[in-house]
Amino acid sequence: MTTPRDLSIAAMDEAPRRPVEQGDLSLALAGAEVIDLLGAGAVTLDDDRIVPGGHRPALADRLLDEAAESLVREAPYESVDDWLWRRGRGLHAAYVAALEADGQLTREPRRGLSFRTGRTLPADTPEHRQATERWASDEPVLAALGAAVGIRDEPAEDSLSAADEAVVTVLASVHDALRELEAVRQRRAIEDAAFDNIWRGP
Repeated sequence: MTTPRDLSIAAMDEAPRRPVEQGDLSLALAGAEVIDLLGAGAVTLDDDRIVPGGHRPALADRLLDEAAESLVREAPYESVDDWLWRRGRGLHAAYVAALEADGQLTREPRRGLSFRTGRTLPADTPEHRQATERWASDEPVLAALGAAVGIRDEPAEDSLSAADEAVVTVLASVHDALRELEAVRQRRAIEDAAFDNIWRGP
């Protein structure tokens, strides 16, 4: 399993208590991909630029491989922030579809009408148990991403002290992108409210 898949599963597990916006999760998933690509040696960071490695390591996960394939391979390369917005578009739905295709999801049965089904849930699989164990262990990167999208409390300040500087840079970019997305939502809400007031009249 990968960090994006573990985060997707954790978000589904936490949804009844702490639902998360799909846009927020998509940005965090894009950040998780960069972190896994860093860990695999597929990329390095030059300041905040994602620099592809000289060779492509074998990546077992097809979405992570797709992410590596879509890297900008010419200088000045792509900033982490630009990657989050480009790669993150619709990424939550892509991971849900991949998990479902791999038999990692199930439908919650709904009482009453038999032809209706409830929400999508992680199936009881070894991959789900592995993700749950990683989540419960407070693994710093997964915990930080979960806190960023609001599905767990902020980890201790020193939990990332041993993390690679590049990982910290990615996490900071995820936080900045999430704040920017929230600002866009608030601006649209204000504009919509003003538009409604115009039509209602005095």
